[in-house]
Amino acid sequence: MHADVAAAIGGAGSAPDPHDLFDSSLIACKALTAHVYAKSRGYALDRVEITVDRDTSKERQGTYALRVSIALFGPLSQDEKQKVYDVLVRCPIHKLMTTTTVEIETAPLVSSP
Repeated sequence: MHADVAAAIGGAGSAPDPHDLFDSSLIACKALTAHVYAKSRGYALDRVEITVDRDTSKERQGTYALRVSIALFGPLSQDEKQKVYDVLVRCPIHKLMTTTTVEIETAPLVSSP
């Protein structure tokens, strides 16, 4: 995986930064959840477009805010669309980001002789 940061903070800006990758995991999970759910219900979902706007202004105080916008395309009824929207807050990454305490252990890699 290639990641980078903006030139303004010492990178080349040549790839997504870690925040982009974090946000992208949520987008991917929601898109996949929408397709899997729609398929399991026989809904004619053609495609999903998702954007995320982030507000990092309070990140150092402990709040990382994401606004997710979702558009569903295909001949779905309003009821079907609403059911897909409703299930998206239960995608695994959304739940991980909002309801789980994540514990991270960082250790040096020990190589075999």
